[in-house]
Amino acid sequence: MSYVLALDQGTTSSRAILFDHDGAIAAVAQKEFEQFYPQTGWVEHDPLEILTSQMSCAVEALGKVGARPRDLAAIGITNQRETVIVWERSTGRPIHPAIVWQDRRTAAFCKELEELGLADAIAEKTGLVIDPYFSATKVRWILDNVDGARKRAERGDLAFGTVDSWLIWHLTSGHKHVTDVTNASRTLLYNIVKGEWDKELLRIFDVPEAILPEVVWSSQKVGEVTTSLGLAGATIAGIAGDQQAALFGQLCWQAGEAKNTYGTGCFLLQNIGTGVDGNGTGFVRSRHRLITTLAASAQPRLEYALEGSIFIGGAVVQWLRDNLKLIGASSDVEALAKTVSDSGGVVFVPAFVGMGAPQWDPHASGMLIGLGRGTTRGHIARAALEAIAFQVADVLDAVHSETSTPLGALRVDGGAAVNDLLMQFQADILGVPVVRPLVTETTALGAAYLAGLATGFWAGPSDLKAKREGDVRFEPLMSATERAERRARWQKAVERAKKWNG
Repeated sequence: MSYVLALDQGTTSSRAILFDHDGAIAAVAQKEFEQFYPQTGWVEHDPLEILTSQMSCAVEALGKVGARPRDLAAIGITNQRETVIVWERSTGRPIHPAIVWQDRRTAAFCKELEELGLADAIAEKTGLVIDPYFSATKVRWILDNVDGARKRAERGDLAFGTVDSWLIWHLTSGHKHVTDVTNASRTLLYNIVKGEWDKELLRIFDVPEAILPEVVWSSQKVGEVTTSLGLAGATIAGIAGDQQAALFGQLCWQAGEAKNTYGTGCFLLQNIGTGVDGNGTGFVRSRHRLITTLAASAQPRLEYALEGSIFIGGAVVQWLRDNLKLIGASSDVEALAKTVSDSGGVVFVPAFVGMGAPQWDPHASGMLIGLGRGTTRGHIARAALEAIAFQVADVLDAVHSETSTPLGALRVDGGAAVNDLLMQFQADILGVPVVRPLVTETTALGAAYLAGLATGFWAGPSDLKAKREGDVRFEPLMSATERAERRARWQKAVERAKKWNG
């Protein structure tokens, strides 16, 4: 039996998942790796531990079903985005620990660039805001702070890449130094309108062109594994950053289709089309500080997505558990919320660390209002779940204001997506269906789809859609009048939270 292997390299762990021809999971292996915090605001990983943990997971997953590399139709790779590694071309050894996407050490440099008035020029080419989150300033920091690194980089002795590039380099014994368009679009160095590394951006961020990887499509044969790491001979054919992989794994392939991942926070991406063949709107620069990014595609063309991040999603349930002690486990929140028929007028704005998209207010404070003598634990739990859905609706409103393509349905994944009460309320407050897939490992599934399509393991997109069974669909039940009233009440609470300064 043949499989597609997805290497899912995340921020805190590496995973390997084998998918069969029906798109079902045949085996999973996962290993956590160490997080390093050298200074306040700094976050680092050991690149070699990333590599070894990922390879050991791959071998373990194959072993669980008795498969060998020859049984693999393809390998797809998905990865934590924006994390930076710089290594020696001659030895393959990193010259510095990986600087993780969460790292904030370059905040001062980002502020300097903004003060120079470069934000608009950069956004017009990249769709991004100037922030330490993205790769460019981290690369620059390594070159400026590791002895001799800049001169070696200019000579072409060093290579830079996000985690996908690092893995592929080692899997191919240094023969392939590549990244895909989705990961390139997160660097602040890649022009997503023209589809190329941008010389002006390289000059602004002072990054030598000689260290850059070749940019390939997300779904194409890149090369064969040539190492003795247990995967020799397998074809690498799919690459995508984690959120773009999830968008593809959710079958959001047409303009207007969107997915939301419910984790600690929430990541919402909506496909906005190509802008090349008239199908969709293509590149749109956000007016609400949403991110415009490249989406993964099975076709060799640039496709775009708008992306919005919500700081507190499932974390509000953890807060109920750990701070208020209302529940013993996060999974208990749905049962508690179901003890009441509605929130009883209680509105919860969980702005514990300010508010992300579309408000972008770092000074907003959390707020719980509408309390009365009859308020119970159930009302608070229900208001907390509703707060997650309201925030997602706000981001979708921002997306809709920037594209004329209506949302047909919202596809969902992540830990909180298993909560039926939350999913039903999400459908109600959006006024569109919410669709939860049977296989919720959509990030790995997306990478597998991209690789399997490139190698003919799956005949085409229609083949994948035909195999998709077991999706749960939540239809909106709330009236338009009630929806408008609830949204208005939420917006009033948000405005109060933004004005409150403690």
